[in-house]
Formats: sequence, C-alpha cells, structure tokens
Amino acid sequence: MACAQGMAYLNKCFHIKDLGVLKYFVGIEVAKGLIGLLLGQQKYALEMTDRCGPLGSKPINLPINTNHELALALGNTMDELTQY
Repeated sequence: MACAQGMAYLNKCFHIKDLGVLKYFVGIEVAKGLIGLLLGQQKYALEMTDRCGPLGSKPINLPINTNHELALALGNTMDELTQY
C-alpha cells in the first residue's frame, strides 16, 4: 500500500504514469535477482549484430597465435608516469 501512496504523491508533484515493472531502460535489460538487479545488454548486442550483418566484418588472419597464453609482466613499464 505504501507504493500506491508514493505513486499518488509523485503524481501530485509531477505528471507521471505507472508503467509497471521495469524491464528495459535505455537499451539495458533489467531483471530482479536474488540479491539485487541484474543488468544485461544481450538484446542490444543481438540487434547490432543483426543490423550490421555477421559481426559487421569479414574474418581476417591475426598476427598472434589464438592459443597464446599471457604472462605476468614484471617491473615498471612506464618510465615517466606524470606524462600519463
């Protein structure tokens, strides 16, 4: 009942409309999870893929091995940190 009272108060102060449970907002899907809200952009990504074709480009050869394992870099890689 408190929600209805809050909506009535907001309607008095502003011209609003109750659209129900939030599902999408600015292209972001909103779902209620166990510990909060879950945000996702799967629908947006699928629409972009559909709009641009299969990933929007042709496959190319890369100059790196696809199974390359990254290694931990040791030491300071930037000499002059104030520049950045």
